Amino acid sequence: MPSFSRSSSTTPAPSVAMTLLPIMAAVLAGFVVIGAALPVLPLHVSHHLGFGSVVVGVVAGAQFVASLISRIWSGSYSDTKGGKQAVLGGPVTAAVAGLLYLLSVAVESSPVLSVSILIVGRAVLGGAESFIITGGVAWGLALVDPGHSGKVIAWVGTAMFAALALSGPFGTMLFTAYGFAAIGLLTALLPLLVLVSLLCAPSPQPRMRKAKSGFGKVIGAVWLPGLGAALASIGYCSILAFSSLLYADHQWRPVWLGFTAFGAALIVARVVCGHVPDRFGGAKTALLFVLVQSAGLLIMGFAGSSVIASSGAALAGLGYSLVYPGLGVEAVGGTSPENRGLAMGIYTAFLDVAMAIGSPMLGWVADQKGMSAVYIVSAVITLCAATIAFRLLNRTVS
Repeated sequence: MPSFSRSSSTTPAPSVAMTLLPIMAAVLAGFVVIGAALPVLPLHVSHHLGFGSVVVGVVAGAQFVASLISRIWSGSYSDTKGGKQAVLGGPVTAAVAGLLYLLSVAVESSPVLSVSILIVGRAVLGGAESFIITGGVAWGLALVDPGHSGKVIAWVGTAMFAALALSGPFGTMLFTAYGFAAIGLLTALLPLLVLVSLLCAPSPQPRMRKAKSGFGKVIGAVWLPGLGAALASIGYCSILAFSSLLYADHQWRPVWLGFTAFGAALIVARVVCGHVPDRFGGAKTALLFVLVQSAGLLIMGFAGSSVIASSGAALAGLGYSLVYPGLGVEAVGGTSPENRGLAMGIYTAFLDVAMAIGSPMLGWVADQKGMSAVYIVSAVITLCAATIAFRLLNRTVS
């Protein structure tokens, strides 16, 4: 594996931060519309439309299926047209998803039709998410030195989680006051404002000076880190899709607190420790932090109060904070600069697979054994990522 994943920084951290700031701002704004729906979508589908946990999982998972389908396309597009151009396509697609949200509300008297349109809207939003985050990472990787790949993956991802954490309470307030129609209106309008702000941002030329590697070679370098990320992301999936239902099931308030605790801990950890994968190696970092993530999920599964559950969520967020960028450094390290967009697209596609399969699977676990069991199962699956990180560590050392 190339040594840049462990090289010392050659660019001062402030310049890296300033370079990434416009990209982080774009990702932050783009993911506000995604995050606003996350804590209320399960409540809307289960309480307003009258469906069970499996359907909740299908609705949540539709976004990740669409993200999976479009992920490799968005990565290849970023390599050929540039990351900025990929990001610009995201807000337009997200606005279409918002219109579909509004249509689903208009036909709410027919729950099957309403939830069907909602699933389509979630799928369209998944395509927008794919271009925003994959394009954003590719954009950042094109702007900074390769020795800061871990920072790019961590900090651009931090903007995403900041949006998800901050928009959760905001989305809950909108939903409580005005219903799901307000979420649809926000999703339709805010992306268009984001689109205007992106037009003046720096746009580096895509790297096409060398011949690009074949798809098979890129996936050969990425599949093992991607598998580790997929296993670890089952824990993220449990927080994303079911934490609000866990809190509602136990009558803990506010229902968004678990997800916000997870996101806040993740953000702080990435801001403070975003350099760790670059300095100490991605595999070593992922191995340590996945153990922390699994412990946090177990605490949530056995929690008897909101305080303990939120503490577990925060610990899980701390752990997941550097698992994904740590394994991402391993994925990007095995590819050339001309293929980093595709590499990140394939790598992130493993997360989408985990989310698409994990949401309905965990919904089935919830129906069979209760909400607490979701987090015990998630902890066990997440722990399996440690074996992947250990294998990558041995491969790197050898």
